[in-house]
Amino acid sequence: MINVRFYGDKPYKAAVVHGGPGALGSVAAIARVLSKGMGVIEPLQTRTTIEDLLEELGEVIRANCKVPITFIGHSWGAWLVILYAAKYPELVKKIIFVGSGPFEIKYVDRINKARRMRLTGTEGKEYDCLFKKLGAGNATAKDGLLKKLGDLVAKTDNYCTFNVPTDDSDIIQADVELYKSIWNEAAAMRKSGELLEQASRVTCPVVAIHGVYDPHPADGVKLPLEDRLSGFTFYLLEKCGHSPWRERYAAERFYEILKEEITDAN
Repeated sequence: MINVRFYGDKPYKAAVVHGGPGALGSVAAIARVLSKGMGVIEPLQTRTTIEDLLEELGEVIRANCKVPITFIGHSWGAWLVILYAAKYPELVKKIIFVGSGPFEIKYVDRINKARRMRLTGTEGKEYDCLFKKLGAGNATAKDGLLKKLGDLVAKTDNYCTFNVPTDDSDIIQADVELYKSIWNEAAAMRKSGELLEQASRVTCPVVAIHGVYDPHPADGVKLPLEDRLSGFTFYLLEKCGHSPWRERYAAERFYEILKEEITDAN
């Protein structure tokens, strides 16, 4: 499988990293917009351990980019890029989080509570069942569990979205095996405190962009990091959920912030 896509012209100065895990192609629209002003790459995660993903990301960056670069990481991708910056500080100029998950386990219950409040009783039971099946270890791609979960999460995690026309061709079918492998490992890192410990080692500027309506608590990103990082900036967007570039009332402001922060980095 191809593990990187290119937008704009060389030199490539920024990388947009997808979440999921396994949501390949989901941030292509961001890369395409940014490429009007600079060269951008979109790494596609294909490996099944965090250490291997960091190695893969390093290979892609060293082979194609003018380092150090700016990383834009969405959701799980925000965690991946901060782990990368902790390991390879000389290759990272700035990190921009978009809709990051919380960095401490104490905030996780608030995600599920917010989602359940936005679902009907039947939908809530299905949501719980899907997570249980995905964690059982015997789920396969043919079961369509990630697609079903994605449909529910689209309702709970977004405020007022519009269709991005290029998503139909950009987004690759979600990889359930990658999701199970990586998410179990990532969740364990958060629970043990290792994720936050690694984040605390980052020395480059870090920017977080978060939607008020995102069920992932903004406090779970802002409070742990502002106490540990000297160059931390936080933006909270009104009328905005988990994916700001798809939000009708927030997309314009999202791209303004993104472009301003990338320009400052360069």
